[in-house]
Amino acid sequence: MRKPDWLRIKLPDAVKSGKIRQMLAERNINTICSSGMCPNRGECWCAGTATFMIGGDTCTRACRFCAVKTGRPGTPPDPVEIDNIVRSIKELGLRHAVVTSVDRDDIPDGGATHWAALIRAIRRNCPGVTLETLIPDFQGKTELIDIVIAEKPDVISHNLETVRRITPDVRCSATYDRSLMVLNHIAKNGIRTKSGIMLGLGETPEEIIETMDDLIEAGCEVMTIGQYLQPSREHYPVKSYITPETFEQYRLIGIDKGFRHIESSPFVRSSYHAERHVH
Repeated sequence: MRKPDWLRIKLPDAVKSGKIRQMLAERNINTICSSGMCPNRGECWCAGTATFMIGGDTCTRACRFCAVKTGRPGTPPDPVEIDNIVRSIKELGLRHAVVTSVDRDDIPDGGATHWAALIRAIRRNCPGVTLETLIPDFQGKTELIDIVIAEKPDVISHNLETVRRITPDVRCSATYDRSLMVLNHIAKNGIRTKSGIMLGLGETPEEIIETMDDLIEAGCEVMTIGQYLQPSREHYPVKSYITPETFEQYRLIGIDKGFRHIESSPFVRSSYHAERHVH
């Protein structure tokens, strides 16, 4: 489908964004900005921010919407990742950091202990920096989710990605109900809980409202809603482009339903303006 005018991306400052890109490359740091082909990466890099990705650059799942490389890494997460991310947070002068990870279904703890080590390192070396962790579902194993919860990041996010009906078509292994369970488990432990969905996969307005209700019932406080963009011809096709006005309508509906904060516009992604989601 031809992209509408409102999906045109303004080119970022090449010098500013180039410095961030070079620093990340020199330290071999993975980001979802690059791996996920995020349309906002130029804007965020110009602002001196990035969403770090741990666990390597290879995901054990092959979701049909996602551009991250898939496979079986076969080796445990590299502890050097942690040192490099801590150094980058300091060099960028970040006051809020967002970290996500690939799914690591190939190792017994799914990467949970690596997550915990990273959070402790950031707390120890970057005092005053608030932290959002965008975690996988850890196959629904609450004992692994608890390892992350115990470190008390300011926000724990887990994306529902889409409505119930479409979930089996675009997500690999993950299920709608399992993700709701993960979010509910986080919320019950008193940590700000966040989730996001994409539009344009063929969902109906009624299904979007139902998804909002399910997230509210699960205890989710923050929601992001953005336009799905097909990373390649091999990925799930875009079924529709949603207007900015419609995104704003969903934002207002969500606020009325009780979400504390909603980011909703075509270019919104999970970590877009994430610093607003803490307070």
